[in-house]
Amino acid sequence: MNWKIGMRVPRKIGEQGFDNTAKWAASVGLEVLDVGGPHLAEMKETCDRYGLEIGSVDADLVGHLLSVDDSKRENALVSVKKQMDDMASIGASVMFMCLVPDDRKMPRRETFAIWKDTFPEVVRYAEQKGVYIAIKGWPGPGPELPTIGCTPEMWRAMFEAIPSKHFGLNYDPSHLVWLRIDYLRALSEFGERVNHCHGKDTEILYEELYESGVIAPTFGSKYHDCGGSWRYTIPGHGIVEWDKIAVRLDRFGYQGSVCIELEDHRFRGTAENEQQGIVKAYEHLAKYFK
Repeated sequence: MNWKIGMRVPRKIGEQGFDNTAKWAASVGLEVLDVGGPHLAEMKETCDRYGLEIGSVDADLVGHLLSVDDSKRENALVSVKKQMDDMASIGASVMFMCLVPDDRKMPRRETFAIWKDTFPEVVRYAEQKGVYIAIKGWPGPGPELPTIGCTPEMWRAMFEAIPSKHFGLNYDPSHLVWLRIDYLRALSEFGERVNHCHGKDTEILYEELYESGVIAPTFGSKYHDCGGSWRYTIPGHGIVEWDKIAVRLDRFGYQGSVCIELEDHRFRGTAENEQQGIVKAYEHLAKYFK
């Protein structure tokens, strides 16, 4: 096993400019950057200059793809296809999506019906362009939690509707932990559909769990990137067993990268803090993925 480890660019590091970001990433041993935005060709040139690869590309207008407004869906479909064209032109192959509808109060069952009608064409075009969609497992903003595609129940329904491997998962165990879903069992069941992987962890805060259970605290959470009884952490500071994840990814023949998504409140606020968090996360993941 020798997967490439990279990062999703944190905000303060990104504010230093993409060239400086790529240069720093390469200097600490990272090999991949997850990117987004309109300047994909320029980003590819910068990554090439520093010996980096593009891991995933954020999809545009995903919420509009799931809108009840026909014109919004049509415009979003044109935009996503154009983005896939651009990805194919530079050899990028993973499109990252979070399936949150533009109307966050819409019930997930209704959002799924729109997805089932809209996405077959999206995936057919992805197949033509050699693009693999990876959907994020974040349930979305509370209290609605409107995202579709973040639980085994939903994945089974989606993969039955669209069997193509060009529609798959961004495997991020941190969300599964706080949802109380067995993240290893989920990987064992759906490992063949993993198109991208995020390196992020979760700590369960047992005192806070006693105080407010699994619902959000009435008077606010103690930390940023926290749901009351849990908080996101860098790999190694939560409960995720990355050695077991590596074994399962290897069994399924996963060929992608593992990209750190930094949402740990202890490593935020300045570029230096974010850099420290990325380095610590890399050091932990490298034990199992290098």
